[in-house]
Amino acid sequence: MTEQIKILLNGAAGKMGRAMAAGILGEADMQLVGAVDRSCIGCDIGELSGGVAIGVKVSDDLAASVKRCGADVMLDFTTPEAVMRNIRTALSAGLPCVVGTTGLTAADLEEAEALALANDAPLFVAPNFALTAVLMMRFAAEAAKYFPHYEIIEIHNDRKMDAPSGTALYTAQMIGREREPFAQGALNSFETLPGCRGGDYQGARIHSVRLPGVVAIQEVLFGGPGQMLSIRQDSTNRDCFFPGVALALRRIRSLHGLVQGLEKLL
Repeated sequence: MTEQIKILLNGAAGKMGRAMAAGILGEADMQLVGAVDRSCIGCDIGELSGGVAIGVKVSDDLAASVKRCGADVMLDFTTPEAVMRNIRTALSAGLPCVVGTTGLTAADLEEAEALALANDAPLFVAPNFALTAVLMMRFAAEAAKYFPHYEIIEIHNDRKMDAPSGTALYTAQMIGREREPFAQGALNSFETLPGCRGGDYQGARIHSVRLPGVVAIQEVLFGGPGQMLSIRQDSTNRDCFFPGVALALRRIRSLHGLVQGLEKLL
């Protein structure tokens, strides 16, 4: 029998957490041994995720859960203001981490990498675990070699805290490796409504839309003389993220230090 991967799920009671719990419970080589969240304390994570009780109750104490449950990896889908604290707690205890929470800064990643190396506990971070999103970003980076004028429109639900999304920012960073920075648009342009042109990344623009009823949509628009290219990815439900998460959970123990981006595992 294949040895099961023991997983501590942080952010277990959220929409993403519940979807990931349901996915984990459906995998023969995975075992959900711990669940942490600020809400639904004492609830069984099996029932929270739409299934039957499994005897794993939601706790609000991550440090205690790390010590108690004997996990092989922590999976984190929490909030931007909490994620670095969670990473510090897990890595300091030698627990590898797979992180889907966005909002980490370059300084955060530098600190997290040092912790991962110091504690011999690998850290995997991805802004998006949907395979179609990974392909969208890869295709956009390729297109930028031929069409350097681009803009990104990303749409998420109105409860998302950070803007732009981690996916949009990571896409822009990937494009930035293929495109020299320059200011797009007319040099004498101005905004009659401040901010309407979106955020400026190396001269290109990123637009963040927040509306109820949306999971995640991103479109990268490229323009050239007489033509326009649109590369778009839609996530219609949270189940689309689990195959990428499962890949990271299965690979995390073979990684070293900090690894960023699901494309690194494909």
